[in-house]
Amino acid sequence: MNRSREILTKSKVLIVEDDRGLGEMLQEEIVDAGLQARRVDTAEEALSVAASWLPDLIVSDLRLPGADGLALMRRIQTDMPENMPDVLIITAFGSVAKAVESLKAGAEDFLTKPINLEHFMLTTHRILEKRMLRKEIKQMKGLLDGGDTFHGMVGRSRPMLTLFQQIRQIAKADGPVLIIGESGTGKELVARAIHRESKGRDKPFLAVNCAGIPEHLLESEFFGHKAGAFTGAGKPRQGLFAEAENGTLLLDEISEMPLALQAKFLRVLQDGKVRPVGSNHEQQVNVRILASTHCDLEQRVKAHQFREDLFYRLETFPLRVPPLRERDEDIDLLVAAFLTKQAFAAGKNIRGLSERAQEMLHQYPFPGNVRELQNVIERAVVFCQNKEIRPEHLPARIQKHTVQNNQGIDRQLMNAIQTTYDDLPSLEQVEQHYIRYVVDKLKGNKRRAATVLGIARRTLYRRLDETENAETDREPQHDSN
Repeated sequence: MNRSREILTKSKVLIVEDDRGLGEMLQEEIVDAGLQARRVDTAEEALSVAASWLPDLIVSDLRLPGADGLALMRRIQTDMPENMPDVLIITAFGSVAKAVESLKAGAEDFLTKPINLEHFMLTTHRILEKRMLRKEIKQMKGLLDGGDTFHGMVGRSRPMLTLFQQIRQIAKADGPVLIIGESGTGKELVARAIHRESKGRDKPFLAVNCAGIPEHLLESEFFGHKAGAFTGAGKPRQGLFAEAENGTLLLDEISEMPLALQAKFLRVLQDGKVRPVGSNHEQQVNVRILASTHCDLEQRVKAHQFREDLFYRLETFPLRVPPLRERDEDIDLLVAAFLTKQAFAAGKNIRGLSERAQEMLHQYPFPGNVRELQNVIERAVVFCQNKEIRPEHLPARIQKHTVQNNQGIDRQLMNAIQTTYDDLPSLEQVEQHYIRYVVDKLKGNKRRAATVLGIARRTLYRRLDETENAETDREPQHDSN
């Protein structure tokens, strides 16, 4: 049973129909489809049942004893604003105008008598699926709007919350910042967050990749040039420092900056002055300098590939961006953000990932970090033709990693057992080892471990306690004498 089918079976449908035969027939159809259903005769009964049972859909005849279906719907809207069910109106052919009025008042749809049962069930499922989609979109937005985003970065894990706090503090200062992190971790997002938190947030933010500009043009790119300064310099040009005046300049992959230019760049940091190529005059600039790298600059210094004095000048405020493997807690948040964006762009009604696909993402180390995860979700959306992303929609490298990972379980588990026991272990002992193996493999994430093991989290905690007690009992007892 797929995920959307599982959710629909939990849906509740309340039928309000004074024609007992028709009402019981509709109830029987709904129950046969695997949904929950109740039936009442009047609007007054419907209000009482709805208040306690909280149905997802009310199927109501327009003509009822006492209050009609339209009056019932308006009362429901008033009495149940937080848990308001959808409404499907049933009407005789001669009351179509009244049914249209009910649509304007908020009903999802209407059907005319005599009821075509197949059409009735298709309409019921469509309304419930649309309701389910609205809920899931709201939940996804709740994930992303509930304090888990910071200037475009998504995270609620401890490493990310620490990073957000460091950004807020560093942004208030004026000194250079060195942003260190693996490729794909979001170093430019960090730089933009610093700029937006700073007092120069309304001024320019410029980013330049030091590895993407030919070496002979770097000096001109940064400092500008006079007309005729070199071949092809027909017009004067102000450099990036002048363009970013009073704002922020990000030097991405600064480790790729040539040594000769590093010396000139150090002077700018110290004096706040630049000299355009071909000019005899310096000009004062006021720019906040941010630099980023995925390299170990200290090792580059030792290898004489990066100036030591420049390194220490940049390291006034160092910031480390954590890799994705250190923030497993954020994977579901990131998936929700990427999936919402990509599915909307593709015009697809994809509501999430299957449990297995989700588990595979948590097991994969993501060497390409957040950028790789984003690409994985974008690819999965393209290949997904149903309402959830499944393992076969994920790249082969992720599927292969999971298979290899699982193949190692038997060997590691049996090695652990054989080094602990002389005889063959009991089933309980094997279970204890496997539980501990899964918890360790998931780096202590007990919520994920309980999902993998297929047990309640409370049961997992109890089993872990039993394992620890068993290990304590096996420890040799020393005679105090």
